[in-house]
Amino acid sequence: MLRNREVRQFVILFSVLSAVFIIIGFTINMASGILATASATVFGTAFFTFTKARYKSISQISHQIDLVLHNADHLYIGDSDEGELSILHSEITKLLLRLREQNDALKKEKEHLAESLADIAHQLRTPLTSANLILSLLENNPDEKERKAFIRETEELLVRMDWLLTSLLKLSRLDAGIVVFQCEQVDVNHLVNAALRPLLIPMELHNIDWKTDIPKGIMIQGDSGWLSEAIQNILKNCVESVGDNGKLEIVCVDNPLFTEISIHDSGAGFEKKDLPCLFDRFYRGSKTNATGYGIGLALSKMIITRQGGTITAKNHPQGGAVFVIRYPK
Repeated sequence: MLRNREVRQFVILFSVLSAVFIIIGFTINMASGILATASATVFGTAFFTFTKARYKSISQISHQIDLVLHNADHLYIGDSDEGELSILHSEITKLLLRLREQNDALKKEKEHLAESLADIAHQLRTPLTSANLILSLLENNPDEKERKAFIRETEELLVRMDWLLTSLLKLSRLDAGIVVFQCEQVDVNHLVNAALRPLLIPMELHNIDWKTDIPKGIMIQGDSGWLSEAIQNILKNCVESVGDNGKLEIVCVDNPLFTEISIHDSGAGFEKKDLPCLFDRFYRGSKTNATGYGIGLALSKMIITRQGGTITAKNHPQGGAVFVIRYPK
């Protein structure tokens, strides 16, 4: 207790004043001196007892905080009456709860990062293994046609790996919050056409019939480049689902509450157990023949939601899958 500078200063000042008043009291008469001595003793004892009790409580709080800093699970501080110690107890408890919440969040984030790195390594290892195998076959194959086929297959694998790495980089930039979205009026017709353009040749090769029903002049607010990529990833998922001779329909509805873009394909739809996880990273569905990396839909959802929209996926009553994007007015 005496290690505290304020207490030492008070004790010195109290001792000096007590001595002065005792001397003055005895100077007046014996009774005054005894009264001054008794008063100083009683006041000093009361102050010492009260201060010692408060410092004992503060010492207990310090000890408990030290235990918490050394990974103790619980912080226990005895109940205090209303006053500074009670307020201090309450604030420390709040601080501890906040620290625990942040610690749990960091642990979960660390686990998620470890799982993501494992998934990324697995996703990259598969095409790399295939490319190495093709290169070994290419080296020992004299047939020119087969060599060209192997080269084309290797190029496709490299393109897929490039897309994977690019998408992962975009996801990391979105996670870090360093992407600045432009806020501009975007024509939905132009947006959908821009998203469809890179897929027209693959759809023609697989004889996929597609049509759009988008009234002219419908506008939404957002970043046209990023939104186009989000819709393109959804369309790419639909194209892969319908296979040959499939159908794809894009419909836009505008009302006073929101603008809705729905993308309906004629594929097999979703398994019921897959619906809650469709937009999770690296989730490829429960089907054993699932293709892709499980990144496109996760990236699309992040792009859309970060710009104030929503996206849902479900099975269409008439068969196939339907993705619904909504932007509130």
